[in-house]
Amino acid sequence: MRIDIISAVPKVLESPLGESIIKRAQEREIVEIVIHDLREFGLGNYHQIDDIPFGGGAGMVLRVEPIFSVIRKLQAERNYDEIIFLTPEGERFSQQIANELSLKQNIILLCGRYKGIDDRIRQALITKEISIGDYVLTGGELPAAVLTDAIVRLLPGTLGDSESALLDSFQNGVLDAPLYTKPATFEGMSVPEVLQSGHHAKIDQWRSEQAIERTKQRRPDLL
Repeated sequence: MRIDIISAVPKVLESPLGESIIKRAQEREIVEIVIHDLREFGLGNYHQIDDIPFGGGAGMVLRVEPIFSVIRKLQAERNYDEIIFLTPEGERFSQQIANELSLKQNIILLCGRYKGIDDRIRQALITKEISIGDYVLTGGELPAAVLTDAIVRLLPGTLGDSESALLDSFQNGVLDAPLYTKPATFEGMSVPEVLQSGHHAKIDQWRSEQAIERTKQRRPDLL
């Protein structure tokens, strides 16, 4: 899989995408992540990428030409399954969307900045708009990192335990059951006996019941 990320401030993405599991997935060639500096496609000697909005108003808007230039360049090199704009106005990101995107071959993530992008970009190029929540961030870089992390961990070979991602919260429509590790007792608090029993059928049943109960208490909207 290949993920191209277009950003006006690409250094914001270097750390979250260059460490831990995402780093190892790239080293194993499970995924190729390429970050593109939008300013390299900017206009004039100052590589301008933004301008004041038509009709007036506060803030700046990302210009149409630099974004068209970088996306057209990428499209000339390969076919893309999705060109995604990260925006608070988009569809709320979910595990289901992460699952669907993990099956794609090539995707582009466009990070917004300032007040947003020229709407002609959305009309002509964008195939999907995604939001990570009902709030506004400085730019789309952190949402792009969130999507990338959620997608890449689903790719076969990324996680050491191939079943781990399939047992995450939300995969089955409910939250995960409580988790425990050693020691069995700590400051008077003990691990449930069923988890120490070695009886896998009973453990699975307990986890299923606990997952449903936790979801009822914390996220009843999921049921």
